[in-house]
Amino acid sequence: MPELTLQLLIDILTIVLIDLLLAGDNAVVIAMAVKTLTPKERKLGIGIGAAVAVVLRIGLTFFAAQLLQTPWIKLAGGTLIFWIAIKLLTDAAEDEATGHHAHNFWSAVWYILVADITMSLDNVLAVAATSKGNFALLLFGLGLSIPFVIFTSTLLSRMMDRFPIIVWIGAAILGRVGAEMIITDPVVHGALHPSQAVEIGAQIVGALVVVGVGKYLARRRLAGL
Repeated sequence: MPELTLQLLIDILTIVLIDLLLAGDNAVVIAMAVKTLTPKERKLGIGIGAAVAVVLRIGLTFFAAQLLQTPWIKLAGGTLIFWIAIKLLTDAAEDEATGHHAHNFWSAVWYILVADITMSLDNVLAVAATSKGNFALLLFGLGLSIPFVIFTSTLLSRMMDRFPIIVWIGAAILGRVGAEMIITDPVVHGALHPSQAVEIGAQIVGALVVVGVGKYLARRRLAGL
């Protein structure tokens, strides 16, 4: 019995660490999506975004492993993450320059929803593997991500207001995530057989591409205003 209790404690601590590490990507998307909203809409958007993330993770739990091994799924997801990161970056740049909101509440919720669908698989798989079939432990891990995402996204959105450079850092992080999804897709990985160094290089390039393209499009959009 003591060994079982110790193992349970280790599993709980592992899940907490997984949530801390992997909930950050979702928080970045939510923070960037709600940045241009009013304070009231921002709180609502963060709450909806966190709730959607958890609901999706519960729904994806039962076939996350199969989805991750399905060709083209991660490639499509990574491409969507690139698009979302660049779109949010250009919207934030327009908002900062003009003082007008580049997108409304429901478009922000849409960005969050799409990003959560594509970015939740790894988190779900890690928590499911750690829970070892213990449904209560699985629900604990998925439910714990709610306060983590809410706290982190709230903090990030406030910091983005004070330090606009964080928006660019957040976009770079999403670029890294998108590149990681693309390079690890079964089709891409099977064709290229990339080494770990190549995978890391691809993530760096992904971050730079998002920032570069986002900056270029932001300049073009502002020039046309």
